[in-house]
Amino acid sequence: MTDNTFSIRPYHADDTDAVIAVWQQANALAHPFLSPDFVAEVQQAMRSIYLPNAETWVLEEAGTVIGFIALIGNEIGGLFLEPSRHGRGYGRALVDHAVALKGPLKVEVFRDNTIGRPFYERYGFEFAGDALHEPSGQVSRKMAMPGA
Repeated sequence: MTDNTFSIRPYHADDTDAVIAVWQQANALAHPFLSPDFVAEVQQAMRSIYLPNAETWVLEEAGTVIGFIALIGNEIGGLFLEPSRHGRGYGRALVDHAVALKGPLKVEVFRDNTIGRPFYERYGFEFAGDALHEPSGQVSRKMAMPGA
């Protein structure tokens, strides 16, 4: 990490637009294989269902939201960073924060996500099975940390 001006704090409703903006950028990079219709549905669900119901933590740098992690129990429902911040340790910091709160974690990631899947593998998540994600038509990979 290049500096220590970042902080992780609980998500607030007034973060919604900033979180959605981060998600849009990172989702486009990580999931180019998803249909525009499916992406639009997920964006609406984030606003109305996912963010209000998940335990979400935002990562700020110099007062600007640059990433977030959303948890449902000990499962990562979403982990997204502004693409310009990839590879600097911010994603690891968010997962470290979640592990400190919840213990070993689980995650489902699209098999074809060439950004997220290798990140989780490097972190120590292990393959737990593939299944068809019906809404998107893509293969979803279940992964878990040992002990999760």
